[in-house]
Amino acid sequence: MIQHPFPPLYDANSEILILGSFPSVKSREQRFFYGHPQNRFWRVLAAIYASPTPETIEEKKAFLHQNHVALWDVIASCEITGSADSSIKNAVANDLSPILSGSRVARIFVNGGTAKKLYDRYILPSAGIEATVLPSTSPANAAWSLERLIEVWQIINRG
Repeated sequence: MIQHPFPPLYDANSEILILGSFPSVKSREQRFFYGHPQNRFWRVLAAIYASPTPETIEEKKAFLHQNHVALWDVIASCEITGSADSSIKNAVANDLSPILSGSRVARIFVNGGTAKKLYDRYILPSAGIEATVLPSTSPANAAWSLERLIEVWQIINRG
């Protein structure tokens, strides 16, 4: 079993929560979200919020707080081969209650179909907030161009 190696990012002013499934190998090494250089997450969010793409972890944290975005993952621990969501087994879900009670989060989005399936199975019953699924920013989702991702992800900045 691999444990999630870093905490959620949120504060009292967070208004939306974006959930991934489980951190990639690169993200686990960096101990922060979306650490693989080919993952388009940071470029997509920067485009949506008309900001330069944050590069360092400190810049990423400041960017998220400035835009009232909380980040976390559905899974707290699991068996996984490399970074492949499709290999996730024996998943144990994260508890979202500290984020939901300690912030203004009213909308939840999930980054990709696996995160949605896991969310619906493990978290929706207790959280009671339906999650909106967005196309994955992972490099494995090559069918989606950066431009198409930005277009669909705009929904997080409408409220």
